[in-house]
Order: sequence, then C-alpha cells, then structure tokens
Amino acid sequence: MFLSVFDMFKVGIGPSSSHTMGPMVAAARFLDLMRESPFEFAGLKGSLHGSLAFTGVGHATDRATILGLAGFVPDTYDNDKAEAALAAIAETHSVTPEGLPTLTFDPKTDLIFDYDNNLPGHANGMILMATDAQGDVILRQVYYSVGGGFVLTEEELAEGKATNDGPPVPFPFHSAAEMLEMAKSSGKSIAQMKRENEIARGCADSFAKGTARLWEVMNNCIERGLKTDGILPGGLKVRRRAKGIHDALLAERGMNLNAPHTINDWMSVYAMAINEENAAGGQVVTAPTNGAAGTMPAVLRYYLDHVPGASESHIEDFLLTAAAIGGLVKYNASISGAEAGCQAEVGSASAMAAAGLCAVMGGTPEQVENAAEIALEHHLGMTCDPVAGLVQVPCIERNGLAAIKAVSAASLALRGDGKHFVPLDSVIETMRQTGHDMHEKYKETSLGGLAVNVPNC
Repeated sequence: MFLSVFDMFKVGIGPSSSHTMGPMVAAARFLDLMRESPFEFAGLKGSLHGSLAFTGVGHATDRATILGLAGFVPDTYDNDKAEAALAAIAETHSVTPEGLPTLTFDPKTDLIFDYDNNLPGHANGMILMATDAQGDVILRQVYYSVGGGFVLTEEELAEGKATNDGPPVPFPFHSAAEMLEMAKSSGKSIAQMKRENEIARGCADSFAKGTARLWEVMNNCIERGLKTDGILPGGLKVRRRAKGIHDALLAERGMNLNAPHTINDWMSVYAMAINEENAAGGQVVTAPTNGAAGTMPAVLRYYLDHVPGASESHIEDFLLTAAAIGGLVKYNASISGAEAGCQAEVGSASAMAAAGLCAVMGGTPEQVENAAEIALEHHLGMTCDPVAGLVQVPCIERNGLAAIKAVSAASLALRGDGKHFVPLDSVIETMRQTGHDMHEKYKETSLGGLAVNVPNC
C-alpha cells in the first residue's frame, strides 16, 4: 500500500477538504473528461447529494463547484480572481473553462441541492452533467468526495481503486503490524521507510522541496491566524479568538504569571489559528482533512517553539511519520467525517501528530505506534455535528484539544518501552466499525448533536 505524503497533505482552501476541495477537484476532473470527449457541448448542470447537500452551503460546496466548473483548482486558488469569476458567472449565466467553448451555467437553476436522494457509494456524492445545444444531457459522471480532498468516480469506487498505481516501493506495509515488522527487520525508522517509498516514486530533490513547502504553508497559516481578528463568515457571528489569546500569552512572558498548564494554551492557539483561517476560506493544508487541519501543525509548531533541543531538520521526519500513520487509517478505515464522524478526522489527526512528535523526540517505531494508538483510542465515537453546517463550532476548539491529546499520547508512549495492550490496528478497525454503526445524523449532516441543540443565531 502506498499513499504519498503529498496525497495526505494537500495545499488547498477552506473550509472543508471533502465539501470544498473535493467538489472543486471533481469539477476539474469533469472538465478534463469533457476535453477528451468528441461531443460538442453547450451547457453544464450538477446536483449535490447526501452530506454535500445537507451542509453544502455552510461548507461553500456550491461556491467550490461553480468555481471548479469555471476552471479553478485548490492548489493554485486565488481568492480575488475567484470573486471576479463568481460575479461574471452570476451576470452572464455562463462559464468558459480553458480548452472548452463558452457553456451556459446558471448556478441558481443548474446546480441542485438534492436532499432526498442519497447516492449509494458514499455520503458525499455529486453528479455533473454536460448538455448539447438542445439541453439534452450527453455526458454524465458521478463523483464521490471521500475525505481529505480525495475524489473517486463511481466506477473507481466500485473497483476499489488502489493507491498503489506506479512502481513498487521497498516497504509496502498495509497495517501497523507490518510496518513494525519491516522496521524491525530493516533496522529503519518509520520515517526512513516512508522516505524510501516516496523516493521510489519520485525525485529526492523534489520531495524535499515539496515537504518544505507543506510546512511553509502550514506555518504561514498559523501566522495569519495569530494576527487576524474579527468575525468569521457564515452567519453564526463566531469571533476569532486566536489573536487575542496569542497576544495575552506574549504579554505574560517574563511576568512570572505562567502556570505550568499555560503550555496547553500555546498548543490550542496554534491549532485555533489554522482552523479560524480555514473557516474563513483561507489557504490550508489537509492534515488529513481541512476540518482537522490545525491539530498536526500545532503539535509540530509546539515542538519547534517549546521543546528544548528541537530542530527544524526534523520537520521532514515528523511529516513522514504522520503521513505513514494517516495512510494506515485511510487505507483500513476512513478519514471522512461524513463516513465515520469526527473520530475519523480529528481522531486521525491527533494520532498522526502524536506519532510525528514521538518520532522526532527519539521514539522507537514501537513507541511511535503506541503514541498513535493512544491518541486515536481516546477519540473513538466522536461525532461530526457542526452547528449550521459550518466548520466552526465545535471544530475550531476541537483541534486545540486534539493537539493537547496528541502531545500527552506521545509523552506517555515515550515513558514506556513500546509494549502495550491494544494494537493500533485494533483501534483503527474499531474506529471503522464505530463509524459504520454511527447514526447518519452524527456524520456531518448537521441533523443531530450540537447542530440541533445550539441556537444558530
């Protein structure tokens, strides 16, 4: 099994990897399908289903789909150009993607939120269609946004599309047990095995540049969040808090006011800074999703700023180790809140962060696996019930608490010798089963939990 670091960590836009980035990616894929087709197209239509319909407005799914059909992609997204494009589409009721003719498309009538008809493959389903001059559909494709910005067609989902397309890799572990056995037999760390897998599929130089860019985007997101205040968009009037907390923490330095637990506030504020930026539609990195984007970078920033002896030379090992754990979770369970609740998003992020921190603090592969297990185990059963369908309440604070859990899990694992009662593989399988059994109203539909018990105004 191979899932690249650059699949797990993707540069994109907020507020949601599955509800914003995924639909934009799906639209881009549909445009490519149209470009390859011999048909003459005149218009576009689409429909959003399941969780994409129920929380689509709050997650800007409609906006992302419209922009995707206009030719925008998450990695190069420019907000000013996007706003101009949306205004033009609203006025002309058309889009002109590169390599295609001008296509009629009125978002008010041609993009439907279908609340009644779920698609069978996944909770996040959408249908995109192209029409001829008579308005008849001549090309149709079903897409599923399966979490973390990953998108599959209905055919790819039915085939169980593998993440192993390409040359063989030297350490193809499918489970944590296999990962530990390969580490033991090779004498390599998890990061070293993961790095060799990555280089087997690409160039060492481009890999180093790519990981450096990932951290640069993550850290820049933290910095923007720490310096920006105001009210988040969406109607809940949620106030940004990261800047105020950060300013207070800076003011307390050197005043002998710092209680030992203040370090938790630092971890939380780093995570909240990212998730406030995500909620505002800013540039973030899936880690493994947008809704959980703050946890892992917060722990890495905590390591760099607050752990004695920390070194930036360890950033790549942190990312590699975290990606290895995230790949196991995605391959054997899910990282999608619409599929398995928030245990699959923030729980996975906490496990990845715990593993990364344990690794760069000298943990053995067994201790790293233990750290991931502890963090994920104590997120089991966590629901995804965003108020008003926005990635704000409880998502922003939740990332901060997940970062604290990750650091605690890594610390506990480092206090042991790697031997423990519950294997990570068992926790991942338990998370999968729990997600399967979880009621749909607790899986990113905003039909249960906090979403219905907290006033939306």
